[in-house]
Amino acid sequence: MSEQETPAPPKADASAEQPSSTGLLLALATLIWMAAMLWSARATITGREDAEMEVTSTAYALPGAISAALVTGAAAGLAVLGLISRRRTLGATARFAVATGTGLLIGLIGALTVVTINTEGWMYAVVGGTIAAAATIGGALAGFRVPRVINAIGWGSVAVFVVGFVLNLFQSPLLTALGSRDTQSSQASAAQWFSYGQSFLSGLAAGLVAYKLLRRARKRSGELDVPWGFYAVAGGGPGLLLVVAEVLTRTAGSRVLELAGKVSDLELVVQQMLSGARLDSALVVLFVGALSAMFAVGRTIRPADDEDEDEPPAVAPVSRSGRVRRTPDEPTAAEPQAAATAEPQAAADDAADEKVATGKSDKQAE
Repeated sequence: MSEQETPAPPKADASAEQPSSTGLLLALATLIWMAAMLWSARATITGREDAEMEVTSTAYALPGAISAALVTGAAAGLAVLGLISRRRTLGATARFAVATGTGLLIGLIGALTVVTINTEGWMYAVVGGTIAAAATIGGALAGFRVPRVINAIGWGSVAVFVVGFVLNLFQSPLLTALGSRDTQSSQASAAQWFSYGQSFLSGLAAGLVAYKLLRRARKRSGELDVPWGFYAVAGGGPGLLLVVAEVLTRTAGSRVLELAGKVSDLELVVQQMLSGARLDSALVVLFVGALSAMFAVGRTIRPADDEDEDEPPAVAPVSRSGRVRRTPDEPTAAEPQAAATAEPQAAADDAADEKVATGKSDKQAE
C-alpha cells in the first residue's frame, strides 16, 4: 500500500472536530425528523376515540419515535461539541458530560410532547421516558472522539429514513409489482419481499453516504483520514442504531407492547411479527451498509508500484578468458587504490581476450 493511500488515525484534538456548520445542519435535519415523528404519533393517538385503538396506535408509533430520538441526540451532541471546540479543547470526561447532557435535554423536550397527551396514565410516562433514554444514549455516543464517524452515521440514518419514506409512498404499486393479489399468501409474500428490498436499499444508501462524507472530510483536512475499519463502522452505524432502538423498544417500552398485545389475540400476533421484522430489517441495514462502505473504500486503495522488483538483477560482464570484467566506476574515498588500477586491469583483460582468440584461430588452422 502506498504512503498516500495508507489511512492515518484521526487527531485527538480540536482540529479533528467536524466543522460546526455541518454539525448544525445535521442537528437541524434530525430535529425536524424527530419533531415530525412525534407530531405524527401525537396526532394519531389523540385522534382515536376508544382506549384500545389509542393503545395500539401508541405501540405502532413507539419504535419510530425512539429511532428518531436516538439519532437526534447524537447529532445535537455533536453540534454542541463542534461549537465548543472552536474556543477550547475538552477532555474525555467533559466531552461525554456535554454530549450526554445535550442528548438528555433533547430527550426531555421530546418526552413532554408525549407525556402531555394524558398526564394521569402511566403508558405515556413510559413512552416519554423511553424517548428521553434514547436521546440520552445518542448524546453519549457523540462523546466519542471520532466526530467524522458520528457525523457520517447521522447522515446515513437520515438517508435510511428518506429511503423508507419514499418507498412507502409508492408501496401499493410496488406490492402489486411484487405479486400481491387477492389471496392472503400472495400479499404476505409481497410484503416480505418489499421489506427485504427496502432494507437492502436503505443499507446501500447508508454505506454510500457514509463513504462520501468520510472522503470529503479527508480532502478538507489535508488528506488526514480515519482508519479504513471506521468506514465499515460508519456504513453499518445506522443499522446498529436501529438495533439499539429495537432493544429499547423491547425493554424500556415493553409494557406498552404488552398492553397492546392484550387488546386481542390478533394484535398480539401482529406485534410479534412487527418486532421480528424490525430486527431483521435492522440487521440487513447493518451488514449491507458496512459491506457497501468497505467495498467503496476498497476500490480506492491501490498497491504500491515496486519498480525494484520489476528490474532484472545486474550481471557483471565476463571476458572470453573467464575473468569477470570490472567496470570503471567513479572513485570513492574508501577505494582510491582500486579506482587507480581499474584502467590497467581492463587493458590486461583485453590482452588476455586477444590471446585466447589467437589460440582458437591457430587450432582451427591446424
